[in-house]
Amino acid sequence: MRKNLAIILGLCAFVALAMAAIAWRGGAGQGQTSAAAVGGPFQLVDQTGRVVDQRVLKGKWSVVFFGFTFCPDVCPTTLQTLALAQDQLGPKAKDFQVIFVTVDPERDTPAQLKAYLSGAAAPRNTLGLTGTPAQVATIAKAYHVFYEKAGEGDSYLVNHSTASYLMGPDGRFRRVIPYNLPPEEVARQISDAMRAG
Repeated sequence: MRKNLAIILGLCAFVALAMAAIAWRGGAGQGQTSAAAVGGPFQLVDQTGRVVDQRVLKGKWSVVFFGFTFCPDVCPTTLQTLALAQDQLGPKAKDFQVIFVTVDPERDTPAQLKAYLSGAAAPRNTLGLTGTPAQVATIAKAYHVFYEKAGEGDSYLVNHSTASYLMGPDGRFRRVIPYNLPPEEVARQISDAMRAG
């Protein structure tokens, strides 16, 4: 019996080590994931009412962040961090944009997004995107973003993923930018990606 238990434990340890090695080689240990696994086609409406699709990613480095305008903490913090990081990019900022995708399309109309993103804390020229619940679900699925409504009535919140996604000017995924990094580190990661191409 002890011999069988030792064999089973040994096999479990081997499988765990193998999976850790695979994850590390795939970039998970460095905050990265497969480029083919993140992003994809979408169609939404920006804060001016213009219909846009995945082509808005072309030609600029983009940080795509999913949130909502009634968010009390994560969203304003992330936008402020991205605004400060944008300032630190210097001349490179002309090739950079932030794309804010709402996970609360019921309340986040184009007009609501426009008012929210006009605040001083938002990065310059942030593109706010909304759409039907089905359209938002499509882009959230493409970026592996979790979100769910929490609470009832007009003051409900939306629980959602907190990471941002750095996309290259070719529209392809480059890396995950974790929540709560200091602006200096966010700017460094974006600059490093720009240098690497």
